Amino acid sequence: MYNIDFNKPIHVHFIGIGGISMSALAKLLLSKGFKVTGSDRQKSAITEDLEADGAEIMLGQRAANITDDIDVVIYTAAVHEDNEELMAVRQHNIPALTRAELMGQVMKQYPAAVGISGTHGKTTTTGMLSVMLMDANMDPTVSIGGILPEIGSQFRIGEGKHFVVESCEYTNSFLSFFPTDAIILNIEADHLDFFKDLDDIRNSFAGFGKLVPSEGLLIVNSEIDKADELFKGCGASIKTYGLCENGEAADSYNYAAADISYDDQGRGIYNFYEDGRLLGEIRLGVVGRHNISNSLPAIAMALKYGVPFETVQKSVCRYNGTKRRFEYKGSLGEIDIYDDYAHHPTEIAATLTAAKNGKHKRVITVFQPHTYSRTKALLNGFAEALSLSDVVVLADIYAAREINTGEVSSADIMALLKEKGNEVYHFHSFDEIENFLLEFATSGDMLITMGAGDVVNIGDSLLGR
Repeated sequence: MYNIDFNKPIHVHFIGIGGISMSALAKLLLSKGFKVTGSDRQKSAITEDLEADGAEIMLGQRAANITDDIDVVIYTAAVHEDNEELMAVRQHNIPALTRAELMGQVMKQYPAAVGISGTHGKTTTTGMLSVMLMDANMDPTVSIGGILPEIGSQFRIGEGKHFVVESCEYTNSFLSFFPTDAIILNIEADHLDFFKDLDDIRNSFAGFGKLVPSEGLLIVNSEIDKADELFKGCGASIKTYGLCENGEAADSYNYAAADISYDDQGRGIYNFYEDGRLLGEIRLGVVGRHNISNSLPAIAMALKYGVPFETVQKSVCRYNGTKRRFEYKGSLGEIDIYDDYAHHPTEIAATLTAAKNGKHKRVITVFQPHTYSRTKALLNGFAEALSLSDVVVLADIYAAREINTGEVSSADIMALLKEKGNEVYHFHSFDEIENFLLEFATSGDMLITMGAGDVVNIGDSLLGR
């Protein structure tokens, strides 16, 4: 594998530079004096921002983009070997690294590089820890899978020794990382277009845990099935976290939330315990049980890095989440409109449970399934989770990287919801959905657009944005 010397700037070319993670890495190299070029299918706010920072962007992925002065090429998992531009890289014998391999090499530059992984909650937990480190004046570098309002971006270049990295399991990309410490939030069936089954996914997370060195800390959710067995081969110090909800003692976990309650907005309040010792009360600025769980390892890692508990308390209280995570978008009359990135049944159930704890008369969920493979594999789970909503409005499946084979559609989710007695509607276009909502939604309703595709546009359109 080609190894970059970050003290000797060279010419690096990115295929697919407009992606969130790719653009973040490009920005980091630009900050270190590297010459950065890249291609993407279309112009975007991200590519324009990169150009303002000095990158040269080419629209369209073509062989002509590859020149002999390029020292190394970075490409994403979405770029296949038959890609014209990547084929030209091979023909020119130019070294090439995947995005994950480059991220791994960047992580090696930091004395404290924490990888935050899990099927759900990665972005929230990464955001929480990042805010705590910033508030403690530790000046971290941050790579997160969403826009963190505190930095106005998905990436922050700091001067401190800490690097906080959201670490995704898809295509086993996080197995190319080099974490000094890690968090594993949960392990469930997802990305079944790549993984064979849940056992395959569990093996991948076990491999990630083994990347943490013996002097490092691996924080694991106690709810992960047979966690002791799964991570027994890890050399790092392993500590657990959990919620004391069923009579468990506060010392049942290394990091525990006890005496849990919620305010009138559904935001969690609890007492934080470390190894059975009460450190104090935590009041969250985000809603739901799932975010109490997400906050525990973030707080634990912050404490490990020396953040004072008083700073922790202030940070998690002011932290209001990242973009597209139960984000309040605005109000249309007396109809409150929110948006959420949830695209897995567990995430949907967590968001809707939190929403139902609020003050609203009805919760109306506009859900856009993400990928055919996920919808087919988790069909019953989607129906079960969405049944928590008072009303469900289904958009067509967002294809993303996949081709429609006709095996599954949103109509299948609708049929299961109708069997459960739910009020459910299905429309093929966003215009139809918007027109329906303008007639159907009434004062006191909460409207949530939900999914990992472009369903967010519905709420923005209704609000006139």
